[in-house]
Amino acid sequence: MGKATFDDLAGQVCVLTGGAGVIGRTLVQGLAGAGIKTAILDLDGARAAQVAEQTRAASGVETIGVAADVLARGSLTEAHAAIRAQLGPVDLLINAAGGNSPQATTQVEFIRDADKHDLRGTFFGLDIDGCDQVFALNFRGTLLPSMVFATDMLERGRGAILNISSMNSFRPLTKIPAYSAAKASINNFTEWLAVHLAQQNIRVNAVAPGFFLTSQNRFLLIDEQTGALTARGQRIIEGTPMAKFGDPADLVGTVLFLLSDLSAFITGVVIPVDGGFNAYSGV
Repeated sequence: MGKATFDDLAGQVCVLTGGAGVIGRTLVQGLAGAGIKTAILDLDGARAAQVAEQTRAASGVETIGVAADVLARGSLTEAHAAIRAQLGPVDLLINAAGGNSPQATTQVEFIRDADKHDLRGTFFGLDIDGCDQVFALNFRGTLLPSMVFATDMLERGRGAILNISSMNSFRPLTKIPAYSAAKASINNFTEWLAVHLAQQNIRVNAVAPGFFLTSQNRFLLIDEQTGALTARGQRIIEGTPMAKFGDPADLVGTVLFLLSDLSAFITGVVIPVDGGFNAYSGV
């Protein structure tokens, strides 16, 4: 057996949805470091192009930015054609588009007797359109890109799809029912698609990040006025054995492993990257 490396990834073409976000930008750098040519898909095409330009300048690896809506199949089909024309057929797909919404977040963790007089901050006051938006962005935003870009993998008889789940998918957190349920659907879909594509040499796996500070969750974890941890943020740190939030760079090694031939017999798994959160009982 030869030396364990990511060398097999060099020159492959990867589509990364949501690639201009906080985590996406770091993943792009990691992919470029392995020699992977990446198409960064984002609703904000200008921002995707900017991240691509910065990555090309720093790494010398071909990287492009493409405007696309992960909730619109027509938009993804147009992006697919542009990617094939510029980079070639797609070998790898990372479904990183996703997020939560304040409209799908309760204000209280538990309904106490005092809350019965005004249910607006509880489950009963959730905005259904906000919940629909969260489900669409996370689940449909993973389903549709997989339908569009994995056709290249099917034609070539090889490929890898990596979905971005969340620790909420294993144990739902208070306040964010729509996001937790949507990410749980990603785990189930990852397993289903892995079985469906297994005999075509297309692997499907997921990573479940623990607590990383992003634009979607910062309002829950950091006090905007003081910059200090909120009570919720402090409890998260106390429940994470490594006693810190994750850095997006902490995801890169696991992502490259699941895309590479080093994991050639691994499909249908969801790997936590969480500083021990899922393993800790609190005692």
